[in-house]
Amino acid sequence: MTNLAIFVSGSGTNCENIIKYFQDDSEVNINIVISNRADAFALVRAERLNVKTAVVTRSEWNDAEKILSLIEGADYIILAGFLLMVPPYLTAAYPNRIINIHPALLPKYGGKGMYGMHVHEAVKAAGEQETGITIHYVNNVCDGGEIIFQAKTTISPKDTPDDIAAKVHVLEMEHFPKVIDSIIKASK
Repeated sequence: MTNLAIFVSGSGTNCENIIKYFQDDSEVNINIVISNRADAFALVRAERLNVKTAVVTRSEWNDAEKILSLIEGADYIILAGFLLMVPPYLTAAYPNRIINIHPALLPKYGGKGMYGMHVHEAVKAAGEQETGITIHYVNNVCDGGEIIFQAKTTISPKDTPDDIAAKVHVLEMEHFPKVIDSIIKASK
């Protein structure tokens, strides 16, 4: 059995999609969904799907003992809209076992402050003709880990940042759980 811990900060559509994808899989279990925000709707989504949840304050993220005990037994950590930097103790404990999704084609539009609509607004302002998603391993550099997978979508000059976000969201829903599944299968 492969156990996953999912870290979230927001609404949780990716989190819910991952939970549903693995719901009937006898080889993969979602151990826990952890948020740095008590009001993250992702927690409600997880609870509705009978997944254990926890809220950890910003200062508690630096408490290695607390976090490692919360995710005890997890084989992988999945970042699904998690907006804090992963502390070095976690990247050391989970080398190439923390997986993030970013709403752009890294290395473009990554790094500090580049998340959610900030990314889509920057892509639009730059006049890009395409964007997409990047699924990557997490290291101690913001959006700097090894790229696992990318998928692209075209952008028309008429697309608004909201239109771009919607196109990227389709790619996230289609690819993120499948890529996680392929990583797990490849490691066995």
